Amino acid sequence: MNYEQARAYAVNVSRSGSILGLDSIENLMHELGDIQEQLKIIHIAGTNGKGSTGAYLERVLIEAGYRVGRYSSPAVFDPMEVWRINLQSMSHEEYADIMEQVKCACDRMVEKGMEHPTIFEVETAMAFLYFYQKKCDYVLLEVGMGGRTDATNVIRKPVCSVITSVSMDHMQFLGNTLTEIAQAKAGIIKKDCPVVTILQKAEAMVAIEAEAEKQHARLYTADVSKVTVETETLKEIRFDHPGLGTVTTRLTGTYQVENCCLAVTVLKEILGIADRIIIDGIKNTVWPGRFEVIGEQPLFIIDGAHNEDAALQLSASVEKYFTNIPITYIIGVLADKEHKKVLEAMLPYAGAAFTVTPDNPRAMKAEELASEAEAIVARLWKERAGKPEKVQGTENSPQGAEGMEPLPKVSACSSMKEAVQLALEHTKKDGVILAFGSLSYLKEIRQIMQSD
Repeated sequence: MNYEQARAYAVNVSRSGSILGLDSIENLMHELGDIQEQLKIIHIAGTNGKGSTGAYLERVLIEAGYRVGRYSSPAVFDPMEVWRINLQSMSHEEYADIMEQVKCACDRMVEKGMEHPTIFEVETAMAFLYFYQKKCDYVLLEVGMGGRTDATNVIRKPVCSVITSVSMDHMQFLGNTLTEIAQAKAGIIKKDCPVVTILQKAEAMVAIEAEAEKQHARLYTADVSKVTVETETLKEIRFDHPGLGTVTTRLTGTYQVENCCLAVTVLKEILGIADRIIIDGIKNTVWPGRFEVIGEQPLFIIDGAHNEDAALQLSASVEKYFTNIPITYIIGVLADKEHKKVLEAMLPYAGAAFTVTPDNPRAMKAEELASEAEAIVARLWKERAGKPEKVQGTENSPQGAEGMEPLPKVSACSSMKEAVQLALEHTKKDGVILAFGSLSYLKEIRQIMQSD
C-alpha cells in the first residue's frame, strides 16, 4: 500500500458506519498479537476537556524525558494528527505501512467468517500497533465515544483511567440522563487501577464513585475549588495550585484551570513527576482550536464548543473577557448535536451571526441553523425589551422597534470564505470575531485567515 491506497481503503471501510461493542476490536487485536497489553496506557474519557487534558499530559511527559504516543480524534487540522509521537504526527509513509498491517489482520478475520472491523476499530488498532512498534514509554489513549463499549476499552490494565467533565452528549448512544452517560464513561475504570476525575455534577460523581468502588479502583478527585486564580488574560492564566504553587497555562478559557488541575493530579499523584517539570510542561503546552486566537484587529478566535456544556463554558469565557462587547459569530454545527442549546448559550452575546455548513455528512445546513438562530435571537430580544407587543417579527432589520436595541444580524453563508469576509467587514478593528461549533470546519477558517 502507498498513502493514497491506504486512505482509499479507510474511506471504503468508513462507509460501513460505526458499532459500539468490544467483540470486533478484541478479535482484531488478537490477530495483531494483543500488543496493546504491553503498552503503558493512560486512558482518557469524558464529554469535554479530553483534548486539553491530554495536551497537558503529553507535554509534561515529553519534558520528563519520555517517548509519548497520543491517540486523539477527531483530527482538526491534519488527518495524521490523530496519531502522534512526541508532538509529531504520523507520516504518510508510516500511515500506509501500519494500515497495510491492520488490513491484513482484518482480511484474516473476514476469511474466518467474522465481520470486518469498523473504521474506528481499524484506526484504534493502528494506534496500538504504531505506538508498540515505535517503543513508546507512555500512550495517551482518548476514548472516541462513551467509554464502556468504545473500541479503546479493549485494554485491560491501564496505568490509570482519567475522566474529564461529564455532561449531556451522544444521548442516542449513551443514554438520556447524566447518570447513564457517566456510567458509560466510567466503564473505562479497571479493576485495581487508579482513576482520576474532576469534582463532577452530583449524578455523574455518584456513578463514577460506584464504578470505582465496584472495581476496587482508588479514586483521586481534582478539586478546582482549592485553586486561586491570580491573573487571567487572553494569552495566559496564572493560578496558585495547593500542591505546586504558581502555575501558568497558555491555554485560555475559564474551563482550562479545571483541565489543568486534572492533569496535574495524574502527573503528581499517579506518575510521580517532579513539580518543576510539571510547571514547565504546563507553561509550554499548546492545543490548537480551543479558544485559540488566530487574528488581531479585529480579534479572531476559534473554539470547538459543540455541545451544551462546552457552549456554557465558552459563554462564561466570553462574558469574562469581553463584557458588554457584542461578538460577531461564525457558527457551524452537526445536526445530531444539541445545536439549539448551544445557540441559546451563545446568542445572548451576539452582535451578528454568520452560519456555515461544515464539510461533514452529519452537518446541519447553514440555512436551517440561521433560521433556528433567528428565532432564538427574536425571543431573547423580546425578553430583554420586556415589551413583546412591539416586536415586528424575526426579520434582521438593523433597527428594531422604537426604543429597543437592534436585532443582531443573522445570515447563512454559502462558504467559509464568505463567512470570514462578511464577519471581517461587519466587525470593527477593536471588535471580536468568534468561530465556534464543530471542530470539523475550524481548519478551513484558520487557512483562510492565514492566506489573507
